[in-house]
Amino acid sequence: MSKARVVIIGCDTYADDQVLAAVEKGVDMLGGISVFAKPGERIVMKPNILIGTDPDKGVTTHPAVFGAVGKLLKDAGAIVSYGDSPSFGKAEPNLRRSGIKQIGDGLGFGIADFDSGRSVSHKDALLVKKFVVANGVLDSDGLVSLPKFKTHGLVRFTGAVKNQFGCVPGLLKSQYHVKLPDPYDFATMLVDLNTLIKPRLYVMDGITAMEGNGPRSGKLKRLNVLLLSSDPIALDATACRIAHLDPEVVPTSKPGERAGLGTYHIENIELMGEALDSFVDKSFQVNRTPPISSSGGRFRVFLKNRITQRPVIDEAKCTCCGTCITMCAVQPKAVDWYKGDESRPPRYNYNRCVRCYCCQETCPEGAIYLSTPLLGRIYSRL
Repeated sequence: MSKARVVIIGCDTYADDQVLAAVEKGVDMLGGISVFAKPGERIVMKPNILIGTDPDKGVTTHPAVFGAVGKLLKDAGAIVSYGDSPSFGKAEPNLRRSGIKQIGDGLGFGIADFDSGRSVSHKDALLVKKFVVANGVLDSDGLVSLPKFKTHGLVRFTGAVKNQFGCVPGLLKSQYHVKLPDPYDFATMLVDLNTLIKPRLYVMDGITAMEGNGPRSGKLKRLNVLLLSSDPIALDATACRIAHLDPEVVPTSKPGERAGLGTYHIENIELMGEALDSFVDKSFQVNRTPPISSSGGRFRVFLKNRITQRPVIDEAKCTCCGTCITMCAVQPKAVDWYKGDESRPPRYNYNRCVRCYCCQETCPEGAIYLSTPLLGRIYSRL
């Protein structure tokens, strides 16, 4: 059985020429761009555009990484398009605000349709047998994924596997949080989505990563690394090891291996390029405890609600914009105006909250953070 290959390339700048050289070096170690795209093939690029914002904030895949991979695909003769379905709003304005559209325009790439999609069956799935997938993905011959190295409240780490969640158009994404409130079921859904889409290549932007209150409101952390692989489980596991996070804690690891998507075991991964140890950052701020399952009946849900991290609003930062209320997927809302008063910060009803953290993920002011209840802090020390 051949090992999964993950390439580690150091790059301490977003200068276009140096990023291109680093990406090209990494792709060549995997056999060259011709392994992943043939002349005339329709290839769609999928950056991480959680929400369109200045690339220097570290929320989105950096345009320099997008441009480097795009140039290689173009030089290979592929017909390239790109897109993402952000958490809020249509694709095009978010792509423009992130700086991705300007690079795409310069390379002559079109924006693929990620705002609408159609239903596709997935009979070999572990859990979810049908998805609505963006038309731009379904109309392509292959997808190249460009994840960003960031923390995530629900699944601990958002990287190669989680990036394809943006292939589900619009607010349909929030429905999965309601239908699959258990983090392990949600992670299995992400694995199913990846085995359906089958991205050909993953290039992770870890030059500037995000730690702490990710995936939007965390702190920037310079890791100066690019990671490349065709195995998303191995790639995420390698990124986790850089962040000094046990890959077994990330709930996509085990179902990903079970589904044949990849491997997270270090002995089954061939690390290429530079030494992993030279990039490991033990100070990286990430939740290193496993998510708590909500399966097992009402008592388990009751216990989870008193142990699991909960979103909390920092009233000093809150501008009462109401984005958290809009993004809350449950009905009745778990976060809402108190007695209809829109002049004061919203309040949570934690008994309704499914801990999807969409509110925290999309708050434009970074005013929502995750807090572990006292019982949860005690439980984590047991």
